[in-house]
Amino acid sequence: MVAPARYFSWLAFKIAALAAGVAGLIALALGGSVWGSIGSLLAVGLATYGAAWWMLHARLRTIHSLLKQVRAHQFDELGTSPSPRGDELDGLIWELHRTGQMLNREIDDMRRMESYRREFIGNVSHELKTPIFSIQGFAETLSDGALSDPKVNRTFLQKIIRNANRLDRLARDLSEIARLETGTMEIEMTRFDLGELMREVTETLLPKADQKDVSLRQATEPKALPAVRGDRERIRQVLVNLIDNAIKYNESGGYVAVSAQRQGEAVQVLVQDNGIGIPERHLNRLTERFYRVDKSRSRHQGGSGLGLSIVKHILSAHDVQLHVESTVGEGSTFTFVLPVA
Repeated sequence: MVAPARYFSWLAFKIAALAAGVAGLIALALGGSVWGSIGSLLAVGLATYGAAWWMLHARLRTIHSLLKQVRAHQFDELGTSPSPRGDELDGLIWELHRTGQMLNREIDDMRRMESYRREFIGNVSHELKTPIFSIQGFAETLSDGALSDPKVNRTFLQKIIRNANRLDRLARDLSEIARLETGTMEIEMTRFDLGELMREVTETLLPKADQKDVSLRQATEPKALPAVRGDRERIRQVLVNLIDNAIKYNESGGYVAVSAQRQGEAVQVLVQDNGIGIPERHLNRLTERFYRVDKSRSRHQGGSGLGLSIVKHILSAHDVQLHVESTVGEGSTFTFVLPVA
């Protein structure tokens, strides 16, 4: 695109020439002499040029400048959109501002997604390396002769199985969260007995709590709760992840209490523990994929780093939010609500 000159406009010149030509034809039609009215024609041309330059030139320069900024991705210089009211050129300038601002938002979104993609790939790669290297190391040691040593062969095989299970959990969790985020996982809303579901999950995780020397109890009588509405299997998954984390990050002799209470037309579910707690600066990032408060401790516990992210997405599919309160050294409380059926 050719930039219009600062003080000369070909468009204004063409309009002035056209106006002067029309005025000359009118003068001839009226019987006048062109040479005798040349001064008048020049006056008409100059007046028309001045009016056209004033009405068009500045705004054409603005349009050119806007297009140049959009082409160079200099969206910060676009400023505030002018009013769309006015003539066609004012409307065009307004549309250019809007287009630039829309492109700015889309490019920012693309950059965030690219950054998110790189971070996600890096996290997955990092999570895969540890169990893969462990399996390779133990398998090579067994292959080099340790397989015939009864003192280490069973121990190494158990470690290989443990790391293979960790890979399996990671793969399943990645598949789960991908389906949740893309909306391909259907949520089946039904009426179900929340108290009974809490009892089932608590009984399932009781052996793990006993192994960790953590007291796991259901603090609410199941029959005292009304039926709720939601996807029973997905809410089971939420409870399992929350209770499992509460056990995992607790100390020997600690407790985990699962309770619920009615609040009008909803039931609030609470998972409380008196474990190590979470520093306040980490609370807002707990549900991010692969985010760990204590990375070394989390990996030692065998988690995939996706549990709370899955919880967040399942609850979001129910139009529900997960709330977290925690104090370091005193424990944490995770809460969410479900509508009464």
